[in-house]
Amino acid sequence: MRVEAELAELSPKKDMLLTIGVFDGVHLGHKYLISQLTEQARQQSLLSGVVTFRQHPQEILSPQTKLPFLTDLTNRANLLKNEGVEAIITPSFTRELAQLSARQFLRLLQKYLRMRGIVIGPDFALGRNREGSTDTLRALGQDMNFSVTVIPPIMVNGEVVSSTAIRKALADGDMKRVVNLIGRPFSVHGRVIIGSGRGIGLGFPTANLDIDSEQALPTEGVYATWTYIDDKAYQSMTNIGKRPTFGGSERTVEVYVLNYHSDLYERELKIDIIERLRGEKKFDTVDELKKQITEDVEQGRAILDSRGRN
Repeated sequence: MRVEAELAELSPKKDMLLTIGVFDGVHLGHKYLISQLTEQARQQSLLSGVVTFRQHPQEILSPQTKLPFLTDLTNRANLLKNEGVEAIITPSFTRELAQLSARQFLRLLQKYLRMRGIVIGPDFALGRNREGSTDTLRALGQDMNFSVTVIPPIMVNGEVVSSTAIRKALADGDMKRVVNLIGRPFSVHGRVIIGSGRGIGLGFPTANLDIDSEQALPTEGVYATWTYIDDKAYQSMTNIGKRPTFGGSERTVEVYVLNYHSDLYERELKIDIIERLRGEKKFDTVDELKKQITEDVEQGRAILDSRGRN
């Protein structure tokens, strides 16, 4: 079994207190749960660990409704480490794993990860057909000698913080709501690739980013952003959309970095998306587009100047 082989490669030096889940976005709800995990682990002299799967279970169980991800595995692991988690375990989620009962999967965690307890949210479930509800897990914990701690959800402005709520806010272009739910600006990462070169002709040269097609993005439009180059932040404007003025049909992410004039081709960039300035629009002439971009830059600069970096 693949998951058993992957877990068998690990050899924790101490017994572990674990949480289990996708943790897509590592939002405020995740952070609160993890803070409880790390504190309880410290109090009990256990190693804190997060089991987060390489694939979203929905990719395997319901591929026709595959969700765009908020954070890829590498960035997710880095964010979790920043929250003080001592061990990040990333097994593959497979159909074989999906058929394990809750008891069978927990036995693997006890055998290979020295699990002494789990910390979970109220709607958590694991095992075949989600049989391992919180009540079932409590019963299994008594039988198998591990603790189960259920952490209540976090509410922001009357709604439960969740990855679903964040995707909805992104679809609305509501970046303020996104920040309130995540606790930081929403970021995307990508490598700069060759574009059409139209930005140079317009007087606003852009870096075209190769973004994973499964990456969740805000709705189409122009955004005030921060771009990180060699760990230095630069004010920037980012267009997400299909460039209707030029008859585009595929989604692109183009970044105009203010006050930066060196070549960015094939560089990896991180973009913090701060605020949506406007929706994407088809202009009748190139001059109208240039005039609008100039106004976008002035508005975006004012927003970034007033807020500073988070």
